[in-house]
Amino acid sequence: MSSSKLPSSTHGSMSNQKRPTAKFHPSLWGDIFLSSPTTNVDAKTKLQHEELKEEVRRMIKGVMDDELLYKFRLIDTIKRLGVSYHFEREIVEVLLNIYEHDYKDDQTLETTSLQFRLLREGLGAPCEWFHKFKDDDGIFNMSLTSDVKGLLELYEASHLRVHGEDILEEALGFTTTHLGLAKASGTIKYPLSALVSHALYQSIRKGLPRLEARRFISIYQGNASHNETLFKFAELDFNLLQISHKEELSKISRQYHYTKTALAYFSFIDRAEPMTNFMLGTVHLKS
Repeated sequence: MSSSKLPSSTHGSMSNQKRPTAKFHPSLWGDIFLSSPTTNVDAKTKLQHEELKEEVRRMIKGVMDDELLYKFRLIDTIKRLGVSYHFEREIVEVLLNIYEHDYKDDQTLETTSLQFRLLREGLGAPCEWFHKFKDDDGIFNMSLTSDVKGLLELYEASHLRVHGEDILEEALGFTTTHLGLAKASGTIKYPLSALVSHALYQSIRKGLPRLEARRFISIYQGNASHNETLFKFAELDFNLLQISHKEELSKISRQYHYTKTALAYFSFIDRAEPMTNFMLGTVHLKS
């Protein structure tokens, strides 16, 4: 008997064996996107979007000679508003310039923490920068507790730690404790209070970008010193992206509904929540 053939008894038992069938429950989303009306974006809105985008682009290019903290705050704001994908090249140019030239020992906690986080997300940055904020006993200076913005940025920076970076582990514990105390005291004013509360619940690193962007747009609007051009662009860009995602989901729903050959594929899609969270998280929010 050839080794490549199965015994007849085994073959027969396999052929008579009934394969289990999957009986998936109906999609949780139902036909919610099937009847989604098509939204046509008019030419005026598209033009406004492009004009605002170019204004923001000029804004980024113009920060090369500005104060270091201003550069970091601008880039961080653009990222958190969810519009950095339009300006990836310009942002990299600014960060590269900072990476090659700008680090000073007299930087504040906020500046150092922002610089660390923004650079580590792409170019790299050493955790040793934070040793200067410790006292002679090797613990973080208690004087830092009055700098809530600095604590918040150090807290966010500590979530980018890697194995063996003990100082960032210590920073996480230190900032979590003192941000919690500051929050409980009720002395932090809005919008910083909202940023602290949400950060303690979930750091930037652990958030879903589009949901975090939507949340931050509202908080940024409440900041009296916000940049109106940047705010308008972020709000408009979110709305246009929302429309695009709704149209894509509507097309998928129609294909699922009318094309039976797609059943197996979409039975999987219905249950692959992480794959659709980005789009669903966007279309279920209103600006």
